[in-house]
Amino acid sequence: MTQQDTRLKLADFAGTWTIRREIRDFRAGSTLRFDGVAKFAGETAALVYVETGRVHLPDGHVLAASRRYLWRAVAAGIAVQFENGRPFHSFSLAGSRATATHHCDPDTYDVAYDFSQWPLWRATWRVSGPRKHYEMVSDYSFSG
Repeated sequence: MTQQDTRLKLADFAGTWTIRREIRDFRAGSTLRFDGVAKFAGETAALVYVETGRVHLPDGHVLAASRRYLWRAVAAGIAVQFENGRPFHSFSLAGSRATATHHCDPDTYDVAYDFSQWPLWRATWRVSGPRKHYEMVSDYSFSG
C-alpha cells in the first residue's frame, strides 16, 4: 500500500481469511505450524474475529485450535479486545505498518502489522517473559 492509496478501515477486514502461521519457540528450539481461517463478521463499528484451524507439532501430532477477539473501530484505528471485553491492544491504520504492545505481567507481547501488500497482510508477534520466548508470524490472504 502506498501513501496515495486509500486508508484501510475496519470494514476492509470483513470476510474470510486464510491463515498460515509459524511459531518459533526459542526456549524449546522448535517450530510449530498453524493452518486455518479467520472470519471477521459483524457491524460497521465492530467485527468479531473467529479463528479456527490446526496446529502441527514438531512430533507430528495435530491439534485443533481456535480463538476469538473483538475488533472495534476507534478514532486512531482499531482496538482489539479479548472475547470477554478486556482490552488487548490498539493499532493505527494511518499507514501500511503498525505496532502495538500488550503487557500481561510478567510477559510482554509486541506485534508488528504489515499491510503493505494488501489484501495480503502479516502480523508478527514477539513474546518475551520469564517462561516465554517465541515469535509468531501469521500471513493472511483474503478468501471471501
